Amino acid sequence: MHIQNLADQSPFITKDGSTIRSILDSTNAPVANQSLAEATVPAGTSTDRHYHKLSEEFYFILEGTGTMEIDEVEREVGPGDAILIPAGAWHQITATESLRFLCCCAPPYSHDDTYFE
Repeated sequence: MHIQNLADQSPFITKDGSTIRSILDSTNAPVANQSLAEATVPAGTSTDRHYHKLSEEFYFILEGTGTMEIDEVEREVGPGDAILIPAGAWHQITATESLRFLCCCAPPYSHDDTYFE
């Protein structure tokens, strides 16, 4: 059994500009096929528009509101919304109110699998 506590994880900036704290990934657990992190985006800011060639992502909004754009389609998002971001889909999230959300990636998140325009 492997248990990690979010409070024990140090935040870092991802290649797209969001701040994340890894909950479970290969850096802190014997994880092979996915990663789970808490992400934050301050009010009035956005992640850089990007895509992942390999990773499919789920976002689950815990706090705040914003706009999610996937392949040029936008939708307002807020607490309780679960978002599927297919591998290869261009995406960006913009915070109207500070956002806090869970991000699950399979295969695990990697800076090397983050691409920009």
